[in-house]
Amino acid sequence: MGQSSSAEQVSPEQREAESIAASTGALPNLQKAFSLLSDHQMNSIPIHSLKKCFEFPIERSTNEVSTVPKEFPVLMSHLSSSIVDLFFLSEKGGISWVEFLKGYIRCSGRTVSSASLNHLLRLFGMISVKAGLPEKLQVVSNEDDGKMSGFLSPVDVQMLLSMCWIMWWDSKKLKASSSLGDTGLPDLTHLVLSAIESCVEADKKLDLWDESILDLDIQLPAAKVIMWALKTMPSLADCFGQFVHARLFYTAAHEQEKLDQADLFLHDISAKEMSIGHLLNSGRAWAISLTLRGTLNEEISKACFPSAADEVDDYLLYRSSLHGKGMNRFWSNVEGYNGPLLILISAHEPNNDAKRWIIGVLIHQGLENHDSFYGTSGCLYSISPVFHAFTPSGKEKNFVYSHLHATVKYEAHPKPVGLAFGGSSGNERIFVDEDFAKVTVRHHACDKTYHHGPLYPNQGFLPVEASILDVEVLGLGGKRAREIQTSYKKREELFTEQRRKVDLKTFGNWEDSPEKMMMDMVSDPNRVRREDR
Repeated sequence: MGQSSSAEQVSPEQREAESIAASTGALPNLQKAFSLLSDHQMNSIPIHSLKKCFEFPIERSTNEVSTVPKEFPVLMSHLSSSIVDLFFLSEKGGISWVEFLKGYIRCSGRTVSSASLNHLLRLFGMISVKAGLPEKLQVVSNEDDGKMSGFLSPVDVQMLLSMCWIMWWDSKKLKASSSLGDTGLPDLTHLVLSAIESCVEADKKLDLWDESILDLDIQLPAAKVIMWALKTMPSLADCFGQFVHARLFYTAAHEQEKLDQADLFLHDISAKEMSIGHLLNSGRAWAISLTLRGTLNEEISKACFPSAADEVDDYLLYRSSLHGKGMNRFWSNVEGYNGPLLILISAHEPNNDAKRWIIGVLIHQGLENHDSFYGTSGCLYSISPVFHAFTPSGKEKNFVYSHLHATVKYEAHPKPVGLAFGGSSGNERIFVDEDFAKVTVRHHACDKTYHHGPLYPNQGFLPVEASILDVEVLGLGGKRAREIQTSYKKREELFTEQRRKVDLKTFGNWEDSPEKMMMDMVSDPNRVRREDR
């Protein structure tokens, strides 16, 4: 099914759809999926068969307290039918080969990010209406981009993000060679607050430290939500495309009876969120992953599923609460790691322990002992309580400063020991002192390396010296980078051990010892000593 014989006349519409699908490498698997799902007599897929392919049962334990709105399980129950009704146009009760290809291209084809986000909001709007929720989103244009108007509330944004997480988790689970486990829905408050801060009117002052802000009746315009997502999480819409792609490819690779195993796709939204580190939990790791693409995206994605990781040590290089504070302790754990690093810093405002925040830095190379800025690329993150990403501006390259000690024995004006990111020498955007006791955060006006924006809510123009609670470093270079670091440490330990050894044969005789020579010089400093030959 899905292929025409040489005797059949292929329409230009079919030829174009097959060409687009072939350019993505998906055509062979789509042909297999169509053959498996279709009614061979009608040569089309029954609507109920395709809906079953995208079904997603949700489990919610009654004895667990969940932060997910009560409407969310009902909303997810309409996901499969909305996908088919919206993107796979049916003909006479069935979906033809051409419409099947077009539906896949609409969902998972290569398109601009703004169009993908409009499709995502359009899907969420249809699901909400089917679930009996008030209609808040409207389609402005019926063109391929499907521009949306209307608004979302903070609760709507939370459910939209939760839906994206589940679709993203599902696609990762189907691709994984081993079970990912079920981490439940992560805490996405930092992302909801980010949308609120970016989409509300500038003159409307909100206390982002207040947990009850999610319950406020705030209208976030759909156009601003899309702009926020494009700037903050450009890969968010990929969650939907990856979900459709993974489900259809799984269908092509398995027999029909295996598709009836609903427990394979079951997701428990009441399960407790897990974390691979003290500061990096699943929700924060997911937010960071949505700002990245390629290998880095895959590596940070693994941190969202700690049950899938072989060992936490494969990622965690340093944690101040575990390994001890200070530049020396820090350096002994990160030295020799030649790969991308994610550094998280938790601190609180002076004289206000209640207002805690977490900032992060992603650098694309290992750390080196330099008395000046260096690096090729990086990114700053405001992680908690509000999430924002600050990518390189391209104006300067002061990505990272890591100075442990002087490279020469004496310096007239030694450079400060510590870590810094962005800004310039003496005027760094982020500076961590030698003892890891204080972190100084400056206004973005001093920094031309990274884009502008506050690193925590209500950051003023004056530098702020905050007390550090914890520092955490995770390596994102994969197992290979960790193996190289282990070899490096073994070599350093060997060199250190060799330098400590004393040649006992040389200093085992009193006549040849340095102590006797010093005593002779003190007793008779004018005595002429000749070297015995």
